[in-house]
Amino acid sequence: MIEARHLRVLRAVAATGSFSAAGRELGCTQPAVSQQMKALETSVGTPLIVRSGREMRLTQAGEALVRHAAGILAGLTAAEEEVAAIAGLRAGRVRLVSFPSGSSTLVPAALAALRAAHPGTRVYLEEAEPPRSVELLREGDCDIALAFRYEGAAGAEEWDDLVVRPLLSDRLVALVPERHRLARTEDGSLAIGELAGEPWIAGCPRCRGQLVEVCEGAGFTPRIDFATDDYPAVAGLVGAGLGVAVLPELAVESVRPRGVRAVALEPAVRREIVALTLPDLAQVPAVAATLDQLARAAARQSAGD
Repeated sequence: MIEARHLRVLRAVAATGSFSAAGRELGCTQPAVSQQMKALETSVGTPLIVRSGREMRLTQAGEALVRHAAGILAGLTAAEEEVAAIAGLRAGRVRLVSFPSGSSTLVPAALAALRAAHPGTRVYLEEAEPPRSVELLREGDCDIALAFRYEGAAGAEEWDDLVVRPLLSDRLVALVPERHRLARTEDGSLAIGELAGEPWIAGCPRCRGQLVEVCEGAGFTPRIDFATDDYPAVAGLVGAGLGVAVLPELAVESVRPRGVRAVALEPAVRREIVALTLPDLAQVPAVAATLDQLARAAARQSAGD
């Protein structure tokens, strides 16, 4: 295998015409130059230099290797500089996938802080709900996936092969029209069973499944009149008096609905929001810095609740 240090010695020998002169240029001894040249010739399997008296000239193979050495060493230098920039967070790329309510609440604050601290790091953002976001991570199409799972839900081992960075616990709340009979309860909360006879507006597929599970746990099956992945549409339908809904608080905050009252559910139902990455990616400086900023943004979000 050809080593870069051997190529540097060969170029110096070709440029100066002797081992001793090459040694002076490289800051090493003549025997060290001779030893490295022998190692290079052993690696390539052919002589690179021919000595005739005091003169020294390159063989055809030596000339070819010197000709390519400039480009190889220049490329290596550029690569070393780029890697150093990435390691020092002067450069870097992070591909982030987030679910919509995370994109509008946690992600903006995190990325603004990341840009302020490391302006050379670029983040590319796409949206996908779990489990698709987790699939993208495993398929190599993103570096970090913002995801969630509901407390007590089956499949807790589904992230066992990933690095899991807990961010926050997001409570579910009921959305009812402002003039609904349960819009202003005495203690500011209600049991989901009190909404058993209402028409329902359901959210994303995973939230929809959780809604049915929670309602069935309370002894009823919700009558879902409308289903949409769009949180503003859910809030708009509730505000128009077409039904009630259950959404995570983070989703409600991202929508800021009008004509709607958010009421806490008792007993509390929560979803765990996390940032996921692969074990090897967790060691990449730009990915680690992004995870840190997401955690700080989540802490600020929790403190503001």
